[in-house]
This record gives sequence, C-alpha cells and structure tokens, in this order.
Amino acid sequence: MDSGGSSDMTLAFELAALQQLADPNAVFNNARQWTEYVGVVSEKPTYVVTNFTRKHRVRQDFFSGPRGVEESLENIKTQFETDRHVFVGITDEDEAVAEAAGWEFLHVEDAAEAAGWTLGEDEETAEADADDRDDWP
Repeated sequence: MDSGGSSDMTLAFELAALQQLADPNAVFNNARQWTEYVGVVSEKPTYVVTNFTRKHRVRQDFFSGPRGVEESLENIKTQFETDRHVFVGITDEDEAVAEAAGWEFLHVEDAAEAAGWTLGEDEETAEADADDRDDWP
C-alpha cells in the first residue's frame, strides 16, 4: 500500500478485518515498512484479541483494551501523533466509527488489494476459530 512516501501513519485494524486476512503476521510485518504504528481495536474482550494476536504472532503497538472502538481510536490518536490515522474495517458501522473518531477508513478488501495482502477465510470461520478457547485465562 502506498502511503505517498511517508511512513508517518498510524494503522488500526478492527479484529474482524484482521481475521479476514490469510496471514495477519505478514500483514503487520509489511505494514511496519510504511507505517509508524500498527495495532488492533475491537469490541471483543481483551483476551479474544490477545489470543488471536498471540496465535498469529502479531506484535501490535497498541490495542483497544476494555473500551469501545470509537473511544479506543480517539485515545490512540492522542497517544500516537502521526500525520495520518487509518482504520481498516469491514462494516458500515466501522466506517461511521472511524469518521466519528477523525480517522480515515479503508475496507479490508480495498486495503488488501492496495497492499498486496491475501484475504483468507471468511469472518464467521475466523471468529469461531478465535473464540474456540474457553479456558483463557
């Protein structure tokens, strides 16, 4: 994905969008080449995000914790002062949340096409996979 030559960008993925990518670790490694910060936000409980990122060896610079996505994006924007803040999601609601928080929005399919990332399994399969461990913590 071309950021116009600048790496002064914060990139946040909605967990469901990240789950749609075939290799989340490769996506994060690629994104680090043209972003300053990259992380995950979600309405899901923290352990679900942590479980997914550990399983896929994703090293994130930030995550949403116990707060909602909009509040997380607002907090991230104040903590990570970059020229651009881009939120990758999948729904119209994701786009509305991005707008409300003052972030640019990219649909995961558009982001994947622009960056050369491979889309993987569908969201329902990925979510079931992410929630399959009930023994956490």
